[in-house]
Amino acid sequence: MNVEIINPDKLIYSGKASLVQLPGKDGSFEILNNHAPIIAILKMGQVKIIDDDKNAEYFEIKGGLIEVVKNKVLILAE
Repeated sequence: MNVEIINPDKLIYSGKASLVQLPGKDGSFEILNNHAPIIAILKMGQVKIIDDDKNAEYFEIKGGLIEVVKNKVLILAE
């Protein structure tokens, strides 16, 4: 799936991933390939992205929103 993390100033991350783990308002959750469409509020915490080669990258956010539609994950982060 394609993942983008954007804050008001710039594009932080753009690439393919097999898993995205997020700090949701009501608890941590994960997005996998072919996930159902979702919009959710994110709280302060760490976003973990595992790419197709099983490499992990971590990004600290202060909060934001996530939208998942047709294997595209868009994270609008503070």
